[in-house]
Amino acid sequence: MTDNPRLTQLSSGVSGLDTLLNGGFIDGRLYLVIGPPGTGKTTLGVEFLQAGLDAGETVLFIHGEESKADLCANAAALGIDISDASFLDIGPESEFFNGSRSYDVVRPQDVADDTLISDVRTAIEELDPDRVLIDPVTQFQYVEPNEYQFRKRIISFARFLKGRGTTVLATKTPSGQMDTQLRSLSDGVVSLAYEEEAGRRISVPKHRGVGQRDGTHGLEIREGGAEVYPALSTDQSTRPFEPTQLPSGVDNLDTLLGGGLERGTITIISGPSGTGKTTMATEFLHSAATSGDGAVGYLFEESFETFRYRAETFGIDITGLQADGTLTVDEVDPLTLSAEEFARQVQTRVRRQSPELVVIDGVSGYRTAIKGSASTVDLRRRLHALTQHLTNTDTSVIVIDQQSEVTGLPQATSTNVSYVADNIVFQNYIELDGELERVVGVLKKRVGDFETTPRQFRVTADGLEVGAPLTGMHGILDGVPDRTDRAW
Repeated sequence: MTDNPRLTQLSSGVSGLDTLLNGGFIDGRLYLVIGPPGTGKTTLGVEFLQAGLDAGETVLFIHGEESKADLCANAAALGIDISDASFLDIGPESEFFNGSRSYDVVRPQDVADDTLISDVRTAIEELDPDRVLIDPVTQFQYVEPNEYQFRKRIISFARFLKGRGTTVLATKTPSGQMDTQLRSLSDGVVSLAYEEEAGRRISVPKHRGVGQRDGTHGLEIREGGAEVYPALSTDQSTRPFEPTQLPSGVDNLDTLLGGGLERGTITIISGPSGTGKTTMATEFLHSAATSGDGAVGYLFEESFETFRYRAETFGIDITGLQADGTLTVDEVDPLTLSAEEFARQVQTRVRRQSPELVVIDGVSGYRTAIKGSASTVDLRRRLHALTQHLTNTDTSVIVIDQQSEVTGLPQATSTNVSYVADNIVFQNYIELDGELERVVGVLKKRVGDFETTPRQFRVTADGLEVGAPLTGMHGILDGVPDRTDRAW
């Protein structure tokens, strides 16, 4: 609800849309819902009507392209019940339209009078609805000779509705100049679109009186109706920072990290395929699940069964930890979620469980699996907003990032997301005596001390085995070091 005492806001009936509207639709105003066919205009409209019915209001559905029976059936298929709404069919084949005037000789669009709108006004005065859905508003245009006359009628009709304190949603398919005129006339505009990679998108470019959440956001229509997933914004709010450390449980790794990772920080574990990035993150998951407040992991690049099998061969009882409720690991299906819906799922999980640690495995899988995340810039922005939201709840975050180079370290991360990280832990291969060996080191740690010398490590049947610092060597980051002493 708005803080303005002179304005009363009504729920849109669509989860998440009220957030974009800064509280909901303003009572007694006119809103335009505009978008191509199939983007969800009618669905948003019937959700708006159902919300009114649930609040004990009188609602009216003015329709012209589909019959009442079809509209009710389509809504019911989504779990939306508008059977108690009043319906006014003004389509060319309807009794209402034909009863208003006979057009046996001339086409309706060649006639310029206000008979249709006058009769609609009469019907509204008799019903006295609190909410009205006009789907589509262009149905009124068909009985006007030109756009000027249509605009004149609509302005008059809108003033009539506003004078009665009626909240109106009007839907429209984009069609040029008339869109600009209707946008100007409307108190608020909800814009829908469909993008090939991102799916349905929604934005609110205009909302007089209370403003709106800018940008584009996720929209899904499934069984149960429509749901909006507002994009996370980069939150600049400050929080008291009293760092406590989360150890991995691997002694030499914790020594390398100056004791462990500080709670409420973001860590990127970066390295080429097969070095043991997920194994290292699993050690931290195990530590948080057994000695902290619990942990949550999201798998984008392998199945849960593979992850569980590998972890349990290292002696980490994933099945038992999940049964205890201290560990949750979810496999994310590719291309089923928008970035906003995934963020909502993470937010909900963190709010319910208050875990000490969240692991996202990994960046490249996230970019591939999340709908509409092909842009590197877009990826960084969304990942930054999500991880910052988590750290503002004092949750630690580990993000796994796969490098393409097998040896050497040309850049800190593969997608230039290093700026989101408080800590960067790198893994790499080096060539020693013609064999590939693994090394781990710390490039960045904002809080606390750490070792500046990398350590050699192995992935064994018992998990990670981290050795002593690789002293007496140079060129480790190039992948082919020169050594004066064997450190292992």
